[in-house]
Amino acid sequence: MEEIEVSLRQLVVETCQHQVGSLDRQRGLTRIVRSIAKSGKLWKENTPDYEDALQQTWLYFCRNLCEATTGDRYDPSRSSVTTWLNAYLRRRLQDLYLQRKTTNNSTTRQVYSVDELGKDAIEALEAPPDVPPILETTRKWIQTDPDGDLRRTYIQGYPKVNCQVLLLQRLPPETSWEDLAAQYKLSVSTLSSFYRRQCLPRLRKFGESQGYLEDTYHELSSTSKRSFPSVTNYSSRK
Repeated sequence: MEEIEVSLRQLVVETCQHQVGSLDRQRGLTRIVRSIAKSGKLWKENTPDYEDALQQTWLYFCRNLCEATTGDRYDPSRSSVTTWLNAYLRRRLQDLYLQRKTTNNSTTRQVYSVDELGKDAIEALEAPPDVPPILETTRKWIQTDPDGDLRRTYIQGYPKVNCQVLLLQRLPPETSWEDLAAQYKLSVSTLSSFYRRQCLPRLRKFGESQGYLEDTYHELSSTSKRSFPSVTNYSSRK
């Protein structure tokens, strides 16, 4: 067994000894994520669905590494943690590909206006009870937007398509880029590029402000870098 796998296995054992939701558990999960991201063993694809599949994979990891919450608990006797994650990641990539193909082939699509999103849709996105505390904390921060920066940062001409709305809709259970594009009558490339350039850095800064996250957001995003057409028509109003 490779040295990195031995190290990861030990980290898993240590992490799962700590209570669910505890700071020590969160720190352990963060260490494992960082180690996997740096190992280069995580499956990578240059496909439109990779980022979404990776987000789902990390959520699955947090929920099922130590306890069986939304699936089978990780079993170190059957595979290494990276093999376990890669298998799940590839399944999600396949699911998203088929979903996107079905959507693209559909002859009808319900389109919603920006106004139809409304406050109720945002408030309805409550965290399910099994969401890791880190996601609950992040969701509350986005919803409250203490300094109003998320609401002020929006695509030019579309003040309701701001970072607060997009971050909430991209948290699990995330809304697909295709559905968001239909709602706002904007292209997927415009929305996703604005999200990566303006919203993710703010999310990352918040994560780094929490002691148990350190620079995890940066390391997670670095595992799924891919190019989007540049977008210059965004605005951050002060």
